[in-house]
Amino acid sequence: MIIAVDGPAASGKGTLAEGLAEHYQLPHLDTGLLYRAVGLMVADDLESPDFTERAIAAARALKPGQLPERKQLTSAGAGVLASHVAVIREVREAMRDYQRNFALQPGGAVLDGRDIGTVVCPEADVKLFIVADSKARMERRARQLEARGLTVDRYALYHQIEERDARDSANPNGGFYKADDAHLLDTTLLDIQAALRAAVAIVDGVVARREKP
Repeated sequence: MIIAVDGPAASGKGTLAEGLAEHYQLPHLDTGLLYRAVGLMVADDLESPDFTERAIAAARALKPGQLPERKQLTSAGAGVLASHVAVIREVREAMRDYQRNFALQPGGAVLDGRDIGTVVCPEADVKLFIVADSKARMERRARQLEARGLTVDRYALYHQIEERDARDSANPNGGFYKADDAHLLDTTLLDIQAALRAAVAIVDGVVARREKP
């Protein structure tokens, strides 16, 4: 079974994907970490005239075992960098093969990102599109960063999230929109346990309907 979990930054999709993977005993891939890793690899080249070429080279050279520490990958800055490299068609192509191979392993997998249900795995058995309003997402991300001892400028973080949403939505090489057959789950007013129960109910419902004679 392949479960695709898409949604904007800090909507809760990553935590829900991890929970679903544990519940159904499936491997999990946070595809956003791949783009964040590429972004960090070329962070010093952001204003360089050959930024695109360097980002493509970094994406093609990226190996799963070479990802930076998770603390670096989950920083607000890494998220901004990810949105810069994710608009590059060749970067997305380099990432897509790895993601599809992961999804198509025996038994299936859970993948979360921006375009899993629309581009990477349009044939996924279950598709979830997770949303939450910008203020709630900002507060969640702020608490995550503060839990690591970091000082957070909530005003700046809010605008980073808004800008990233706009960049992701306008990405001509992405697929950041709700697939027609995806199930919408708004987590604005849900804690993680309630959101996970709702997600499991959606998956179980899809499976039950497909198993009916």
